[in-house]
Amino acid sequence: MHANQTTRPSLYDQLKALPEGLTGEILNGQLYTQPRPSGVHVVAATSLADELVSPFQKGRGGPGGWWIAAEPELHFIHDTEVDVPDLAGWRRSRLPRIPQDHRFTVVPDWICEILSPSTASKDREVKMPIYAHFGVTYAWLIDPRAHTLEAYALDGGAWGEIGRFAGGAQVSVAPFEAVTIDLSDLWAPTE
Repeated sequence: MHANQTTRPSLYDQLKALPEGLTGEILNGQLYTQPRPSGVHVVAATSLADELVSPFQKGRGGPGGWWIAAEPELHFIHDTEVDVPDLAGWRRSRLPRIPQDHRFTVVPDWICEILSPSTASKDREVKMPIYAHFGVTYAWLIDPRAHTLEAYALDGGAWGEIGRFAGGAQVSVAPFEAVTIDLSDLWAPTE
């Protein structure tokens, strides 16, 4: 390299250099950024995590045996394919210990994306195919504005819908069918 040439930072270096308040992902070789999520988005994600952590991570009122994480940095390909779902879950038989750094390199068994007007098309059209490609077994899409949950299971490398639920439905959905979730608990009242 000549002295007058500059090295362009890698996409991962660009991701790490993002200002506070922006979340970045590297999807199919492209850097995507988005601002911190809205209030209804945060409430839906937090409420769902609350419903799952006690029975599935702690084994209280449920089978245990899972790790549930909010906004983990998934490295499907080290520093090259970096996805950040709103929530992800791993069976402890596949991920016995949580990584010491921020990189999760074991493919999750389940992901959940909370849809917003600015991220819904990316979540559906870009991220869902990536999750299928790398073998995530279950995916949930939650729309806190429309009050809906869509659940999918990977079948032969493609997503098959296993259920659509709305409003205040009581749902028991794979892979967490051992408990019933009241969807109305996920929806924040809006102005």
